[in-house]
Amino acid sequence: MDTLTHALSGALLARATAPRQSAPGAISLRRRIAVGALAAAFPDLDFVLSFISPSAYLLYHRGVTHSLIMLPIWAIALAWIFARLDPARPRWQAYFGVVAGSIGIHILGDVITSFGTVMLAPLSDRRFALDTTFIIDLWFTGIIVVALLAAWVFRRSRIPAVIGLVVLAGYVGLQGYAHGVAVEFGREYAQAQGIPSAKVTAQPRPVSPFNWMVVVENGEEFRYAFVNVLRQKPRPAPAPGAGLIERLDAAYVPLANATWQRAERFGAPSAREQAMEAWRAEPLGFFRWFAAYPVLLRIDHATAARCVWFRDLRFLTPGRDSWPFQFGVCRNGGDDTWNAFQLVGDAVRLPIR
Repeated sequence: MDTLTHALSGALLARATAPRQSAPGAISLRRRIAVGALAAAFPDLDFVLSFISPSAYLLYHRGVTHSLIMLPIWAIALAWIFARLDPARPRWQAYFGVVAGSIGIHILGDVITSFGTVMLAPLSDRRFALDTTFIIDLWFTGIIVVALLAAWVFRRSRIPAVIGLVVLAGYVGLQGYAHGVAVEFGREYAQAQGIPSAKVTAQPRPVSPFNWMVVVENGEEFRYAFVNVLRQKPRPAPAPGAGLIERLDAAYVPLANATWQRAERFGAPSAREQAMEAWRAEPLGFFRWFAAYPVLLRIDHATAARCVWFRDLRFLTPGRDSWPFQFGVCRNGGDDTWNAFQLVGDAVRLPIR
């Protein structure tokens, strides 16, 4: 989830959980909401990892700052800081509850996305992802904004904020239902294709909670389709100059019109041996851990070097020009040492330290 949405969700939770009456030593409502927003944005401070290296970002983003194990430590530290900045100098315990809750709702907001969150860091590097919500969901954010506006209009009551959280939970529940429909559709396809043991998953896509990328994984082969589980008729192809939302939404067709595409983890048979060797290279270990549906992008042959590039189908979004998280390894002719690089666009090669 984007950081702005996290901050708004923390503000909404802070308002919904505010005491009905001010108790001795309690913080003001305005300060409580501001603290909720700041604390909910705090875990994304780990974006600084991107300035270290792309591999550090993939390995450690949504790690210790997003950990349930570390949450009490972060909450105590931030509560102490907020208490020190408060002119009334309350005890840090006055801030602990709202800070802990706001960090917690940030973690929950990331778990429902497909990027995943390492909730048990630093004890485990397992990523948890419910795959219900696209990483930028305007409906999700809109529910929070409307609830906050209602809470401002009816500022004496916390009921609008509580209702907003309930509606938000219901929206995620709707997405969970749509996810189940998409997965069941993939299972029916796998059964019909004679591969009932294939792994079937579904990834949320933008614009609508009913837009999904269904993936059937059978060994080293991926079959995938872009569907809208509610739509009855395909959308017309976007006209030249169409807006971003129209372009993003047009690719998702009714289940009956689904077109399945195929991709091989190691590409065509002629490229398989080279791709497998590069994939197993030690410098690419961070991407092997991170990627959900890794596939060969291409192999570049040059006079002095050979590069093998991979991408993750999880981040394939029709209608969007860019494709993030493309990585590979290169080595010079006659040299057995592989070095990791990030591919930006189609040509810019950035070394990974």
